Amino acid sequence: MRARPFALLSLFLVALLFHAASVTAADCTPEPKSPPNLIFIMADDLGYGDLGCYGQQQLRTPHIDRMASEGMKFTDFYAGSTVCAPSRCVLMMGQHLGHAFIRGNGKDNLKPEHFTVAELMKQAGYTTGLFGKWGIGHFGSEGVPTKQGFDEFYGYLDQHHAHNYYPTFLVHNEQRVKLRNVVPNEGEYGQGVATKKVDYSADLIGEHLHSFLDNNHDKPFFIYYAMTLPHANNEGRNDGLETIPEDLAVYKDKDWPERHKQFAAMVSRADLEVGKILAQLKKYGIAENTLVIFTSDNGPHAEGGHKADIFDSNGPLRGTKRDLYEGGIRVPMIAWWPGTIEAGSVTDHVGYFGDLMMTCSDLTNTVPDTDQKFDSISFLPTLLGCESEQKEHDYLYWEFYEGKNAQGIRMGDWKGIIKPFGSDNFELYNLADDLSEEHEISAQHPEIVNKLKAAIDEAHVPNPRWKVPKPRKKK
Repeated sequence: MRARPFALLSLFLVALLFHAASVTAADCTPEPKSPPNLIFIMADDLGYGDLGCYGQQQLRTPHIDRMASEGMKFTDFYAGSTVCAPSRCVLMMGQHLGHAFIRGNGKDNLKPEHFTVAELMKQAGYTTGLFGKWGIGHFGSEGVPTKQGFDEFYGYLDQHHAHNYYPTFLVHNEQRVKLRNVVPNEGEYGQGVATKKVDYSADLIGEHLHSFLDNNHDKPFFIYYAMTLPHANNEGRNDGLETIPEDLAVYKDKDWPERHKQFAAMVSRADLEVGKILAQLKKYGIAENTLVIFTSDNGPHAEGGHKADIFDSNGPLRGTKRDLYEGGIRVPMIAWWPGTIEAGSVTDHVGYFGDLMMTCSDLTNTVPDTDQKFDSISFLPTLLGCESEQKEHDYLYWEFYEGKNAQGIRMGDWKGIIKPFGSDNFELYNLADDLSEEHEISAQHPEIVNKLKAAIDEAHVPNPRWKVPKPRKKK
């Protein structure tokens, strides 16, 4: 009996679909074709809502938006902390703030026994460079970048020095490089406000990065670009948004106060720097062998005359820098790897800065040569579209020791905050239903509260350097 044409076609389509599914399953392994170069770009105080691809309507960020359209956007990615130095420590050491050595802003330095992402990449045979703001190692200490795995460093060692876009010096490796700016009453670490402004640090840092890329594009490289944009110069108080005329020209037609234009120009300048890097990768024909990640070190600031609500910098999130609400710690994160990452893809995978360590381990097939314990899960399977292979955190944890001191945790869709640190004042939110954390529901879910409290107790390992703040006495 002859088969009917329709039946034959149906059998053929079924066989074709089965073959396609089996090929996809076989090919979906969390390993790249070959270890790529890596460029990790981190803006400073850029909010979740400051980019067009995250809903921004007024600030112009075409290059970063193109990264998202050609790569992958993370919706649920978190910084290491809600302020500078500890966030960078989490990134470099692969440990959350209950374990990390540096848990707050200050003059603390990494030690020789601390193992960093840069040391992992050196172990894997990469040439490594850091350009911009370090913040976790100072002059004369073992914490400087060139003693923590970086072959070359150019920028600021101290985060307070990094406030000033027109400093009297920057640091190349372990040497001060004198600039032509004049800063009266300069602080011990080089902070202050310039009265003679000649050398703009964002220009110089970018130039050194591009020179490094020119010299190393034909070998495996890791670049950590810790730009200072759009952080304010806090020493300038309400005049702390330091820009150059060329950057301001982008918004010259806007009927905005000057400070609004200055902040907008700083964001667009950050975007321009990203565009220059992508263009350089394409110039050398290495874009398809380079993973570029863009993110921010914490939520948006309200400093230098800027207010986060002017451009809705935190988007749908509550809180800003120095908060453990989502607006202080959830950050934009975009991964771009042409030919490997699916263009225009979006993921709600929950990850954080500490995951860079194990992601780099997977990328390079290198086991960290250290006894250091990590709070790190590779997100490489997500980048490669292998969601079935992606591991998930039991929880993410943060602690903060400054004025609005608090502890924070995310477990699944549950978000818990203890404020002040170590107190019985527990706030509970369900992020699936309440992204803006407007409805506190701890009374309705005592079992969830107890579960999160137990995880917080597990995560926080006391450190004599970071003492739980004592409650302030009411006047």
